[in-house]
Amino acid sequence: MDYLLTDEQKMLKEMVEKFALDKIKPIARENDKTEEFPTKLIKELSDLGLMGIPYPEEYGGSGMDNISYVIAIEAISRYCAATGVIVSAHTSLCVEPIYLFGTEEQKKKYMPDLCSGRKIGCHCLTESQAGSDAAAVKTSAKLEGDKWVLNGTKLFITNAAQADIAIVFAATEPAARSRGITAFIVEKDTPGYCIGKLEEKLGIKASSTAEVVLEDCAIPKENQLGELNKGFKVAMITLDGGRIGIAAQALGIAKGSIEDSIAYAKERVQFGRPIAEFQGIKWYLAEMETEYQAAWLLTYRAALMKDQKLRYSKEAAMAKLKASEVAEFCASKAVQIHGGYGYTKEFDPERYFRDSKITQIYEGTSEIQREVIASNILKQ
Repeated sequence: MDYLLTDEQKMLKEMVEKFALDKIKPIARENDKTEEFPTKLIKELSDLGLMGIPYPEEYGGSGMDNISYVIAIEAISRYCAATGVIVSAHTSLCVEPIYLFGTEEQKKKYMPDLCSGRKIGCHCLTESQAGSDAAAVKTSAKLEGDKWVLNGTKLFITNAAQADIAIVFAATEPAARSRGITAFIVEKDTPGYCIGKLEEKLGIKASSTAEVVLEDCAIPKENQLGELNKGFKVAMITLDGGRIGIAAQALGIAKGSIEDSIAYAKERVQFGRPIAEFQGIKWYLAEMETEYQAAWLLTYRAALMKDQKLRYSKEAAMAKLKASEVAEFCASKAVQIHGGYGYTKEFDPERYFRDSKITQIYEGTSEIQREVIASNILKQ
């Protein structure tokens, strides 16, 4: 599919794929085992300019486009989906709302450190009772003098334990639900901001997922992000972009599953010949590749529409829905093709299988994606 890319995008793809092969692949299995956050790796990705790909150079970004961003996330996730989501959550869920809704002062204050990777970001929306129903947030924000005081607990926050900057959504008019939520920028050293329980997860183990606890956390009034009581809009627009990143992560998992399966099928001999010669295995591989290519086209279309500044909410939902289901499908088939070995940690399909499931859940479940798609087409 490289014929659809520009020369600059091809160069980026080649660079990130080489880096991922040389630097990410050798440590991915061990990081999954130890659940160690890849701090050194993130520093190296930062040095390559991959923590702020789609943002202007004037704010410290790399000045590239969203297709370039998708290329990078897919290439990283092909070997380590956990590293892929670290970069995606940082870039899409923390930097983007500041870029889209921040004041000029906020952009200049926060974006250079975030885009350079000197600081890591996270996005604090989900709560125990506010998952798919994001309007049900209970975290409160009250204006006291020249400060907003935040109280509440956020759940399942990617990058929480390492994040220096958090985008926090809180109820400023609780009775108004979605019309009474406001977004805020919170720095980790703010008194009253602390990390709660670290989650033990099925997959993406090298990525930290934790609670963020806010107890009388007082932030400057100027740290309000966007308009008062318009935070739900900030969250929804941010998630539209984030879904493209997760679709790219899912593509990486699918790609890894396919490539490993092809290599194994050519080498594994049963009944006197490589299993790649058996029709059943051929058909598995054909289905995997076809599904991957379909998800690839949906994902790159969504990224292109975003680059063209077109409305892309439906397209992002379609990309995430398809790519996440393809990731699980390809990973499952990879395990099957590898047989007993596929069920062991000696081979990577076991990890692909575990990592794939979350792509159908975070940044909007598959069921929510179907609701977004349906609501858009019913308006036509």
